[in-house]
Amino acid sequence: MNLADFLALAERRCSVRAYRPDPVPADILQDVLRAASLAPSACNRQPWCFVVVSDPARRRTLGMAYDREWFWTAPTIVAVCVAPASAWTRPYDGKNYAYVDGAIAMDHLTLAAAAAGLGTCWIGAFDPATAASVLALPDGWEIVAMTPLGYPSPESAPRVRSRNPLGQSIVRERWQA
Repeated sequence: MNLADFLALAERRCSVRAYRPDPVPADILQDVLRAASLAPSACNRQPWCFVVVSDPARRRTLGMAYDREWFWTAPTIVAVCVAPASAWTRPYDGKNYAYVDGAIAMDHLTLAAAAAGLGTCWIGAFDPATAASVLALPDGWEIVAMTPLGYPSPESAPRVRSRNPLGQSIVRERWQA
């Protein structure tokens, strides 16, 4: 893949809020999860796990943590979870990188899904205690984000995404002559 292809993929990826009921084929799901597992992590600790929820009743129950029908009616939901105790911690200020590592893994997952023609929507506004209970997470594990995963339905027209101009996001060293 060249840079132009990657930029086109990044531009094509969007938040999908309507899914077809068709299941995600197992081989494509495995590839998407593999992409997430290939994400970089601080000191290569890889403090993550990916919880895949395909059972309709379990997805509906998970909907108690984020009650949007389009979320729990998608054919699959993936939760990216981390174990902060297993993550690298920056010694200078004690900053634990578990959530950074988990976010990078989720980004790899969403881009791989887009490349496979699947839709995703990064969900961070969920009730963490309810979601952890539904997913039966062991002690020490936390959910970074969840995403529905499936083929976008025809009525899921891409929403116009606004982006700040690139020049607004770049800060160059101002003290150089």
